[in-house]
Amino acid sequence: MPQLSLIVYGPNTQGHLTELLDSLDAHPLTDAEVIVVAVGEWARETAERHTPDTVTVALPEGTGDAAARAAGAARAAGRWLHFVHAKDGLPAGAPRLIAERTAELDAAGTEPDPGDPGNPVDVLLLDHVTTTWQTAATPSRDGRHLAAVGRAPLPLAEAAHLLRLSPLLGNRALRAAFWRAHEEELGTDDEPRAAHAALLRAGRVACLNQAAYDNRVLRPESLPPRAPEDRLGLVDRYESLFPLTGERRAVRTVLYDLMVRDLLRTFAREDLPDPVAREFFRRASLAALRWRPEGHRRPAGLEGVRHALLEEGAYHRYRTFQAANRTRRAARRTVRTQRRRLGTKVRDHQYRRALNRPLRPDLAVFAAYWDRGVACNPAAIAAKLAELAPHIHPVWVVTGRDAALLPPGTDHVVPGTRRYWETLATATYLTNNVNFPNAVVKRPGQIHLQTHHGTPLKRMGLDQMDHPAAAKGLDFAALLARTDRWDYSVSANSHSTRMWERAYPARYTSLDHGYPRNDVYYRATAADVRAARARLGIAPGTTAVLYAPTHRDYEAGFTPRLDLAALADRLGDRTVLLVRAHYFYGGTASPLTGLRRSGRIIDVSSYDPVEELCLAADALVTDYSSIMFDYANLDRPIVIHADDWETYRTTRGVYFDLMAEHPGQVARTQEELVEIFASGAWRDESAAKARAAFRRRFCEYDDGRAAERVVRRVFLGEPEESLPPVLPLEDRTPAPTPEEATA
Repeated sequence: MPQLSLIVYGPNTQGHLTELLDSLDAHPLTDAEVIVVAVGEWARETAERHTPDTVTVALPEGTGDAAARAAGAARAAGRWLHFVHAKDGLPAGAPRLIAERTAELDAAGTEPDPGDPGNPVDVLLLDHVTTTWQTAATPSRDGRHLAAVGRAPLPLAEAAHLLRLSPLLGNRALRAAFWRAHEEELGTDDEPRAAHAALLRAGRVACLNQAAYDNRVLRPESLPPRAPEDRLGLVDRYESLFPLTGERRAVRTVLYDLMVRDLLRTFAREDLPDPVAREFFRRASLAALRWRPEGHRRPAGLEGVRHALLEEGAYHRYRTFQAANRTRRAARRTVRTQRRRLGTKVRDHQYRRALNRPLRPDLAVFAAYWDRGVACNPAAIAAKLAELAPHIHPVWVVTGRDAALLPPGTDHVVPGTRRYWETLATATYLTNNVNFPNAVVKRPGQIHLQTHHGTPLKRMGLDQMDHPAAAKGLDFAALLARTDRWDYSVSANSHSTRMWERAYPARYTSLDHGYPRNDVYYRATAADVRAARARLGIAPGTTAVLYAPTHRDYEAGFTPRLDLAALADRLGDRTVLLVRAHYFYGGTASPLTGLRRSGRIIDVSSYDPVEELCLAADALVTDYSSIMFDYANLDRPIVIHADDWETYRTTRGVYFDLMAEHPGQVARTQEELVEIFASGAWRDESAAKARAAFRRRFCEYDDGRAAERVVRRVFLGEPEESLPPVLPLEDRTPAPTPEEATA
């Protein structure tokens, strides 16, 4: 029988279960078992990829925490249970610490306790740290309470202050027999209630004054909104706990202080509708009177005034008191902000006036790549919008420098102009593959559609916090404020959906419809492929290899990591290299200047659209660029040139190991790359097998109808169930290869 059963439970929220299980794999356990109660398909897949010693219990999506904990406990064989939510973490060595401490308690329990021989230790209390999107492993305030008790077990009545510990199930280990005796009472989805009830029911408790749990607090804006009526449950929680205090006066006093504190904080901080607020205050007042210990003294100062008003049920007087405090604080804020507003007064006045005008349901704003022009997913959506909803007028946001390159007749606005602000203020639909500026106000009724511009291999959003070379001083709070404006987020595959939810935690709806820009890879004809090659000057019978490396945060400019002239010579006369530098390097001098149009090397860094380059190419060579995910839709050969993978992975951070999940052959040197093409390995059976697995994972939703699904869902308001379903991969037909197109 193991000493400890570690029960990991819940869905793989924002991918954190992966981190938790990785940390357990890195520190094998000796006297403990791991049971993963995986809620949902992603959690199940994640659990099954880890060590074979882990027991996986699969439960359907939407299963509550209480049911998940019960399912794990039913499979547990350990003497003690430690419940760990899948979103949380465990500091290195934590399971060993808990197992050793509980074994010590069990050994001591074999000796008769003269003071209370029938009172076993049922709960071991642990210290913990807290992680948020802004901070990592912040120490808790519980340590002083744990330290005050020491290591000797004792009944709660002798250490009632332990009720002030953070009410988490993760910061307490429970004796298995104790759990089973009280499972019905502890088996609630209200975790704080279960955590308090465990302490109140315990015969004796013991403490471990070491951090053995990492409580991850998810960004509230990433969670489903709570109904206002749900706040009434806080009163019910405490009402149900007081009967468990029995005759223990000290315990009741501490619980009462906790209750009044929580009720007042909730009432002060929550913007509740008046009927709900009145009912909350009424019930809170009754609870405060009903459970007030005899002789209880209120705190001094303003807090004492709040206590008195609550106990009196004086709702109107409390609101007056509250309003006076808010007015005083607001006056101070007003003085501070007036100075900041002077500099932008004129622009702000014009924009604010426009914000008071009615929204135009026939107006849609589009932007791409920081206002560079008509491109990417927004361009594909705009084209489909013109077909399915011609009554909606599109306006593109384009810089003055790029405006001359727009297709003829494209209505556009230049950032910062008066019409720009008026258009952003009155358009119903705003679509972008990056974010609109911080100053843009999200109006009620406006719909923000975030399309993104690639499947993420590299870490994005909040996940860049641990990679300063990538973040480069990014203001993460401002990033989240921009993310909060999103109504919809377009995704090409479930990997992207999960990583966006993790990197950009907010309340948007994920549109698992595919990338609209990739529709062309299933709709292009043989004539389209021939025309693309003709525009690039690729002779019939020539093999065109598109080389598209990504941007590196640790390099100032674009320097080809291949000797292109030597590579072209080695590949031979019947091969042409299409070389595309990343758009981040558009303003720097190109090292390809002397090689352009030299016959076998063509600089296509400024060629748009990139989808046309992909249609023209027989094969793709890239490193870590997201173009590999798009090109895979064509089911043509892809070769990865990864000469600095370890540096890129460490500096930029990645979501998966490309060396293990690659879309074809992998070269670590230029010589290996030449050999892959010279030997024909670039298009052999093993390359095709790797590409097939890659396509199954990353071309999941792309089938040629993504733009249609997005337009019908977002702009026409059609329900999800009425949209064209995504075709199975085996039923999709990519555009013809260049060889097929010229046959």
